Amino acid sequence: MPPRSWNLTTVIQAFLWILLGLLLCPEPGTASLPLLMDSLIQALAELEQKVPVTEASRTLSVWQLSAQDAAPHDPLHHFLLKGRSLKATKLDPSALSPELRGLTEELAQHDVRGGQEYGVVLAPDGSTVAVEPLLAGLKAGLQGHRVINLPLNSTATPPGARDTLPDVGAMVPDKRTTSPGLRDASSDVSSADIRTMSPNVRATDLNVGAISTDVRGPSPDDQTSSPDAKAKPPTTVDSLLVVTLARDLGLTFLQGSQTQSHPSLGAEGCWDQLSAPRSFTLLDPEASVLTTAFLNGALDGVVLGDYLSRAPEPRPPLSQLLSQYYGSGVAGDPGLRSNFRRHNGAALTSASALTQQVWGTLILLQRLEPAHPQLQGMSQEQLAQVATYATKEFTEAFLGCPAIHPRCRWGAAPYRGHPTPLRLPLDFLYVHHTYLPASPCTTFARCATNMRSMQRYHQDTQGWDDIGYSFVVGSDGYVYEGRGWHWLGAHTRGHNSRGFGVAFVGDYTRELPAEAALRTVRDLLPRCAVRAGFLRPDYRVLGHRQLVRTDCPGDALFHLLSTWPHFKANVKPRTARKASKIKRKPPPVILPATDLQ
Repeated sequence: MPPRSWNLTTVIQAFLWILLGLLLCPEPGTASLPLLMDSLIQALAELEQKVPVTEASRTLSVWQLSAQDAAPHDPLHHFLLKGRSLKATKLDPSALSPELRGLTEELAQHDVRGGQEYGVVLAPDGSTVAVEPLLAGLKAGLQGHRVINLPLNSTATPPGARDTLPDVGAMVPDKRTTSPGLRDASSDVSSADIRTMSPNVRATDLNVGAISTDVRGPSPDDQTSSPDAKAKPPTTVDSLLVVTLARDLGLTFLQGSQTQSHPSLGAEGCWDQLSAPRSFTLLDPEASVLTTAFLNGALDGVVLGDYLSRAPEPRPPLSQLLSQYYGSGVAGDPGLRSNFRRHNGAALTSASALTQQVWGTLILLQRLEPAHPQLQGMSQEQLAQVATYATKEFTEAFLGCPAIHPRCRWGAAPYRGHPTPLRLPLDFLYVHHTYLPASPCTTFARCATNMRSMQRYHQDTQGWDDIGYSFVVGSDGYVYEGRGWHWLGAHTRGHNSRGFGVAFVGDYTRELPAEAALRTVRDLLPRCAVRAGFLRPDYRVLGHRQLVRTDCPGDALFHLLSTWPHFKANVKPRTARKASKIKRKPPPVILPATDLQ
């Protein structure tokens, strides 16, 4: 049969059979590609060249890589994204390269076991991304926002009652207002908007410890008071949010409520190497499946799936879309890229809407899988409590917090000696600029290079144990961990034990940092630190020059700093005079560093 005569159903069937053959009969000795986003994009580009150049080709290239959809144990994905009947049509699997087949097997399914995370890749922005929720979002977006009408009595469906399955509403690919979970994000979204969605934020990316009592969220033990007694059960769900985020969020917190435990959220990890990564080890060996990599992939799936559902024909090839999103920005928009996934994700759905989506997803799962061990016997009220708590933790602990690259991500050298623990919470946030390097870093590669250069200067020239700052903020949308929340820094002589030192990369004598970087230091980072118990709620912000005789953090930045709500204008003269006697050190000379190892 010539390719031009293939219809959509035939091609879908063919690719599913190819995929099944790849999984059941892998070629011995297949060469493995590095687990990079670029490898995934390369695989998509190869697939797009091997199928007819139609809308089906873009959809099916994702189907080809989503091997878990061929498994019978996922009725939710099958119901929402595959349809209910497929005929057998075979194509030759040898048409695909061995490298592509190996990559397909490795990235098909996200999993966490034995302290390792599987099904993830390293993106150019330095973030780690789970492929499964990303591809699920792309598939849902290509299909349009399928609105699923939920049954009113979700617990009354007997096993095998196929005629009572929920109804699938009409596909509405171009009108987002018909989707029950997503809202229009075309208007500008400020930090105030994000604060409205998640008023109390916790810094999960940084191994959050104790939570201050005044902003503490509910524990599994006090969930009974969390949902509004008058809240109405959802009547519809959006397949895009269901397959990317809502299902795993709901099931993970459902399990936590049943075991009286608090599910870990947003665990980070380290790659074995950055140039050709092959394995990813989590920093928390007890991490749940809701790792930072999974949540990154889920948010990317939501953002890109929403974009695809609204994009006019002809839609861009998926390889091109991903290349732009994990590069300089989709369609030339630098704001629509992976560096700002949290901001864009928060702009797309509110906490209340996401709560309804998680609740509705649990209802749908209960309908599709009556024998599901976690859902059996669960009432509507119990499902509502889980959905409320899960959404609150996600919006407060992840969406509203800055993304922080751990030390291993930027290639930090080991600490020399023994670090001194801080006595938390601290009182101050000391703001610096690095001066040298003078130019802001706008890419992960440049920011990581700058971090290693500053660390070498601090260790080798200054003779310090480590890079001096607690955290460093780039203009690439990320914060870089220095000494972190728990260890004494070397950033503000005579005051290191009382506050965290946060530095903007660049010289801000005459210019200001990027707005996203300013928002991170002014709003997100300290609010998350307060939520986590690292900073006192009445913390104060000081410029470096207020305590040490220096021009840091630059005239322009210090002038802006003086307008921030927590800025402390009056420093005790005794403290200032004592600190000013310290001999001013010359600005650092940045040593060259080019490799990302």
